Amino acid sequence: MPKLSFANLRNDLFGGLTAAIVALPLALAFGVASGAGPVAGLYGAICVGFFAALFGGTPSQISGPTGPMTVVAATVFTHYGSNPAQAFTVVMIAGLFQILFGYLKLGRYINLMPYPVISGFMNGIGCILIVLQLAPLLGYPTEGSVINAITVLPADFGDPNRLAVAVGVMAFAICVLTPKRIGRIVPPQILAIIACTAFVIYFPGAPVLGAIPSSLPTLYLPVFDFAELNRMLVLGAVIGGLGAIDSLLTSLVADNVTRNFHDSDRELTGQGIGNLVAGLFGGIPGAGATMRTLANIRAGGRTPLSGMFHAVVLLLVALGLGPLVAHIPHAALAGILLKVGIDVIDWRYLRRMHRAPRVDLVTMIIVLALTVFVDVITAVAAGMIVASLLFVKETADMQMESIRTISHADSEHLLTDEERILFRRCNGKALILHLSGLMSFGAANELVRRMSRVSDYEVLIIDLLDVPKVDGSAALALEEIMQAAARAERAVIVVGLNLHVARLLARMRILDLVHETQRVATRHEAVLRAVDIVEMRTAAAHAKPA
Repeated sequence: MPKLSFANLRNDLFGGLTAAIVALPLALAFGVASGAGPVAGLYGAICVGFFAALFGGTPSQISGPTGPMTVVAATVFTHYGSNPAQAFTVVMIAGLFQILFGYLKLGRYINLMPYPVISGFMNGIGCILIVLQLAPLLGYPTEGSVINAITVLPADFGDPNRLAVAVGVMAFAICVLTPKRIGRIVPPQILAIIACTAFVIYFPGAPVLGAIPSSLPTLYLPVFDFAELNRMLVLGAVIGGLGAIDSLLTSLVADNVTRNFHDSDRELTGQGIGNLVAGLFGGIPGAGATMRTLANIRAGGRTPLSGMFHAVVLLLVALGLGPLVAHIPHAALAGILLKVGIDVIDWRYLRRMHRAPRVDLVTMIIVLALTVFVDVITAVAAGMIVASLLFVKETADMQMESIRTISHADSEHLLTDEERILFRRCNGKALILHLSGLMSFGAANELVRRMSRVSDYEVLIIDLLDVPKVDGSAALALEEIMQAAARAERAVIVVGLNLHVARLLARMRILDLVHETQRVATRHEAVLRAVDIVEMRTAAAHAKPA
C-alpha cells in the first residue's frame, strides 16, 4: 500500500469534493445504462474509487464507472439478469484478472506509448468534454456520444434554456476569472458550484441533479455455475483487460498534466482490488475516469487522499445526504467541465505541430479523430499500430543502410592495414558481409535479397562483431544465406558471435551449418582463415590433371 501524505490535505479535500460532484450524476447514469440500476452505479464509484486510490499507483487518479466499462458490463447484466449474484461474480473475476496483470507486471508496456498517441488521446478527450457539455449548458440532457451530441446541437441552440445558459456561463467565468490568491484558499470549481446552486434556488428553471437514491449496499458472495464458468471467465478477462487499458490511459493523462510518473503495475493491482470489492457490494465495474481525474487535478487534488475522499462523499450521499446535492444544476457541472476540456487539450503540441515530423502529426490526428468519433481503445490501438509500423519502417531503413558487403580491400575503411594486406591475397574470392546494430525482421528480407545478387566469391565472412542482438527473422535470414553458400560449395566463416547471438543461433540450430573451426572471434582471424581457404582451393585446382 502506498504511503499516504497529508501535506496537500486541503487541496485534496477540495479536489475530492469537486470530483465527487462531477462523478455523482455520471455514476447514476452509468448504473442505469448497465442494467444494474443507479445504486449499483453509485456503489461502483464508491468501491472502485476508494480502493483504487488507496492501493493504486496514480496519486491523483479518480476511478469509477466509465463509458467503455459500462458498455461491456451491460452485456453481463443483460445475460445474467435473472441471477445478479452471478453477474457481480463476473465483476469480481475481472478484479482478480487485473490483480494478476499487476502481479505479472504487464502495466509497464503502457510506457511504450509514443507521445503523438498520448497527445491525440488528450486532444480527443478535450474535444469530447467540450462537445458533450454543450447540451447541458443549453439546458438539455447530456447525449451519450459525440455524434448524437453534434446531431442535436442545432435544435438545442435554436431553443436554449436561458437560465441554464446563464448558470453555465457563470460557472465557466468563475473557473476562468477567479484570482489565484482566492483559488489557493477555495478552488474555483467549488465556488462555481456554490454560486450556481444559490442562483437556481432563487431563480429556478434550470435542470438540477434532483433526488438521489439512498440505500445500504447489498453483499453478494461469489456464485459459480460450472456450465457458465467458461463464459464467466471470458467476460471477466474482457472487463479486466478493458479496465486495465482504460485506467492506464487515464494515468498517462494525469502524468502529462501533473508532470509526475505513475506506477503502472501498482495501478493495475489497485484497480483490481477496487473491482473485486465493487462486485462484493453490488457495484458495477469501473476504471480510471479521465474527466473526474482532470476535475480533481484542476481543483488541487494530488494524492490518493483526493480519490478516497471523493468515494467517502459519494458514500455519504448514498447513505442519506442526497438532498444536499439535489439542487446542483447540470449547467454548472457543464461549465466546469467545459473549462476542464479546454485545459486538457495539448496546446503545447498544437502550437508547434507545423514544425513536428509529418508522421507524428498524422498519428496524432488519427488518434484524435478515432477518440472523438469511435472510442478511446480503438483510437489508441490504431495509433500504436501506425506508430509501430512507422518505427519499424525507419528502423528497417537504418538497418539496411548498415548492411555492407566488402569484396575489395581498397573499397572499405573497415579493415585495418594488416587485414587489408591479407584480404588482397584472396584475389577477390572472399566476401565480407558486415552487419551492425540490432538486426530484426525489418531488414531480414533485404539482407537475403542483397546477398542473392552477389555470387562471385568462394569464401563468405559473416561479420557480427557490431551486432548486439538479432531476432528470429534475422536469424532465419542468416540461415538462408549460409544454406545458399553451402549449396554453391562456398565456405562460411562467422566472426564476432556474442553470447546472446550465439545462444539464439545455437538454439535454432543455425550454427550447425558452420563448422566450429570456422567460428572465430576477431576479423583478423577471419581474414586469415579466408586466405588459407582460398589458397588451399587454388592449389587444389592447379593440382587437378588437365
